[in-house]
Amino acid sequence: MPELNFDKVFASLDLRIGEISNIDQFDEISKEFLGKSSLISEERKKLSSLSNEDKKNYGMKLTEATEFITSKINEQRQLFLNSQFSVQEEAEIADISIDWKPLRGSYKHVLSTVMEEVVSIFSSIGYEVAYGPEAETSWHNFDALNTPDWHPARYESDTLYLDKNLETLLRTQTSTVQIRHMEENDPPVYIVAPGRVFRSDQLDATHSPVFHQLEGLAIDKNLTFTDLKGTLEFFVKEFFGSDVETKFIPHFFPFTEPSAEVLVKWQNGEWLEILGCGMVDPNVLSNVSYPDTYKGFAWGVGIERLAMLRYNIDHIKNFYENDIRFLEQF
Repeated sequence: MPELNFDKVFASLDLRIGEISNIDQFDEISKEFLGKSSLISEERKKLSSLSNEDKKNYGMKLTEATEFITSKINEQRQLFLNSQFSVQEEAEIADISIDWKPLRGSYKHVLSTVMEEVVSIFSSIGYEVAYGPEAETSWHNFDALNTPDWHPARYESDTLYLDKNLETLLRTQTSTVQIRHMEENDPPVYIVAPGRVFRSDQLDATHSPVFHQLEGLAIDKNLTFTDLKGTLEFFVKEFFGSDVETKFIPHFFPFTEPSAEVLVKWQNGEWLEILGCGMVDPNVLSNVSYPDTYKGFAWGVGIERLAMLRYNIDHIKNFYENDIRFLEQF
């Protein structure tokens, strides 16, 4: 008994569906393939003339074909609708919802920006960046830096110790990184050590128990105070501008001799201290077993101090309160 070529029917159905440009055309295709005048319907009319066995087998094939065509048309109808809705939504429907949290991207904190700028200035003249732990030993924080037991900085009222024997503490300065670096590296040394430091200070306009420092160290043969002065004047003019005047006044630090403070002349003519510095004390070099033929200089600057001067910030707590009105200014 000759049967309908179902493969050709299904292929023809795919071609017709691919030509559809309007949702109403699916109804036309349904009539064309399943309606009274369709090939499927014409074949059903022939069933009455077949034997019972042939009628059963061929009838089952016609039913399966009908279900397949119906399912195919419904599936493609839904896909066509979805695509039409998407196009319409993009073209016509406006999003009237409120953007409560606009995506503005992320920005670096002002302290991070200033720290990176200072590091970049010294890196431009050959200094490498070194890091060390925030939890330190008293030896690295005090003894190796020529700070005796009786020095006020070692009092529990000034330092945040981590044990009862006062042998470990939260570092009070990033000079500890300088000691660790010299222990592990032979001279010459040219490094800057940025990081967070901790002191038992009461919070006021210019003091915080947690703040940020960048300390520098240069160890080489024949280095002099003139080299130190030239290095820091270069930094000050790069950071504040070439018109800024500087001056060095005597000071005392246990780990440098002679020592000085660096001041800049501000807009109102007032001299403001920005950092401490000096020639590395011979005892410090001896503590790390450096030869007597080497000399050096060191300095330390507070990052908050620099940021407050540049941006005219009146209280150090502004850096830590996470007030978006303050932070988005930078």
